[in-house]
Amino acid sequence: MSQQWKSLDPRTLPGHLARRLQQLAVALFSEEVAELALTPVQYSALHAICQQPGIDQKTLAQSISYDAATIGGVIDRLEARGLVLRNMSPQDRRVRLISPTDEGLRILKAVIPRVLTTQERLVEPLSAAERKELMRLMVLIIEAQAELSSTPARD
Repeated sequence: MSQQWKSLDPRTLPGHLARRLQQLAVALFSEEVAELALTPVQYSALHAICQQPGIDQKTLAQSISYDAATIGGVIDRLEARGLVLRNMSPQDRRVRLISPTDEGLRILKAVIPRVLTTQERLVEPLSAAERKELMRLMVLIIEAQAELSSTPARD
């Protein structure tokens, strides 16, 4: 390996570029959603909970491609803000079912236009054809490498 690292340009590394794009996406999201005080993963969880009221923690984690071991903290924060409720499953007392509160539904309704604006801002420099191609290539990579992830790819 010797001095090879000295000439390595991070802008030629897909992993580096993916990380930088993620940083940009989070920064744009944070800017758009600042007054609602939601993180990207909290938004994803709240969205999934509102789409599937009564979802369990494991299914929630799978549905948003998030680690099942750490989704509990996300739910804790949403619950502390009064955005979701956890109730015991009638079939299995060990399982908690998560549902949105009226406030959670209100926040989700308020955040959706901001999320769409964030997505638009993220790809703003690209033409419509480039956007379509970027999306196609990202899906291709994610699906081809899905077995490497601890969180399965979501349709």
